Amino acid sequence: QVQLVESGGGLVQPGGSLRLSCAASGSIFSINAMGWYRQAPGKQRELVAAISSGGTTTYADSVKGRFTISRDNVKNTVSLQMNSLKPADTAVYYCNLDYRFASVLAGTSHYWGQGTQVTVSS
Repeated sequence: QVQLVESGGGLVQPGGSLRLSCAASGSIFSINAMGWYRQAPGKQRELVAAISSGGTTTYADSVKGRFTISRDNVKNTVSLQMNSLKPADTAVYYCNLDYRFASVLAGTSHYWGQGTQVTVSS
């Protein structure tokens, strides 16, 4: 079994920055694709960013240029640097992991974290 633990969420003013981290542990056989999804109240879960085992990245149009996803394959962690935050970024952010990049992109990853709250408000 694989466990994912997110951290770094909190309250920030519009225009501010936060860095989310996700640590993977447990039965990890090889380097996997990882990503971040978010879900705001009353809205569908949406892909924020994803990164393949080889480092290929993809971003939602709404965050492109503001967010950066990165990973440390040695530590089995993935991070999301969020800059120029907007109130629309307010959501619970979930880390996810799968051996298939396509599964991460589709939101069908085998493993998910518990989520961390990000609130952008003045």
